Amino acid sequence: MVFANMLLVFMMSLQLGMYGLMIDNSLKLFTGHMQVQAPGFKDEQKMRQTVPDILPLAHSFREQLAHVQVAARGSTFALVSSEDRSFGIAILGVEAAFEPQVSSVPGLVDEGRYLASDDATEIVVGRVLARNLRAGIGDELTLLGSGLDGSFAATVVTVVGIFDSGVKDIDRSIAQIPIGLFQETFFMDGAGHQIVIVADDRDMIPALMPQVTGLLPPDSNLAVLDWNELQPGLKQAIQADMASSFFMYFILVILVSFSVLNTQLMSVLERTREFGIVMALGLRPGKLGRLVLLETALMGSIGLLLGAVAGGLLTAWFSSNGVVFPGMDEMAAQFNLPARMYPKVSLLTLFGGPAIVFAFTLVAAIYPAVRLNWQNPVDSMRVA
Repeated sequence: MVFANMLLVFMMSLQLGMYGLMIDNSLKLFTGHMQVQAPGFKDEQKMRQTVPDILPLAHSFREQLAHVQVAARGSTFALVSSEDRSFGIAILGVEAAFEPQVSSVPGLVDEGRYLASDDATEIVVGRVLARNLRAGIGDELTLLGSGLDGSFAATVVTVVGIFDSGVKDIDRSIAQIPIGLFQETFFMDGAGHQIVIVADDRDMIPALMPQVTGLLPPDSNLAVLDWNELQPGLKQAIQADMASSFFMYFILVILVSFSVLNTQLMSVLERTREFGIVMALGLRPGKLGRLVLLETALMGSIGLLLGAVAGGLLTAWFSSNGVVFPGMDEMAAQFNLPARMYPKVSLLTLFGGPAIVFAFTLVAAIYPAVRLNWQNPVDSMRVA
């Protein structure tokens, strides 16, 4: 029981810590904890689904909301061309000063620099896209697309930075330009498509949503979406992984329960003669059954405490040093996870698994305890 409880504490802590890293890293890449956008933009991504006067609205959020970071964005699809090649990609217009507060992309620039101002004719591209375009720092790219009014939109930008997120689909299909240049090029008339909000803690989001809604213009029909709505696939992936993991935990608990059942049953059978003697002296079988349950409860309590302490110490050590899985770097990058995982200790992980093991051990001891009611004192005392 000690070993099983220690294993449960460590594995559950590692699993929940991995989920936390997966959520945080995924949301910090582009989504953020919340977004304000036009209804339907999340699913359709159409140019005309805009947030009017997006920069003043984002500024008002920054002034009136505490413990949050806010950045406005524009989003469209365009053709980007170098001297040799052309590719269709997603273009994001971002606030150069505030985007690093809501996204990890600015920190992933490993060649050149990030955008300097909101009006500069600059672009930051992914590593794979730069390789496909055969473009480097200082090269010029041409952007061709459609403006908000349906007119032809074009501009020439200079590559000032190349980022490497580790996710090839992102690095080949997304580029960022200053939001001022975005609005000018695509004739946005001060509009944008997303206001990204990142709170100091994900637990703040439920209380923050009505505050954000209350700051929207009275006549607007803008939607306020949290990360569950923005990335439903992320939550579903976590739920699917939890279901498979809890099935394995359940098997472990069942194995421990059968071990306890075997131990207690053998304990009862080995003391058949002694039980027969005390029953002949007048002790009721029910009291003997409660004695067996008490023994099991004491054994389970010791296993719970020792397992929780051992699991907590083991998890605490790995929480500061991390866990590395050799050969898992590429798979971890696909889920926006670092190569080194850090378990997260909590009351749930520390006592949740051991408490379930304790409950199942008590259940497993019921049969040996009830079996005493079937013993005949005379026949029991004849057992050698």
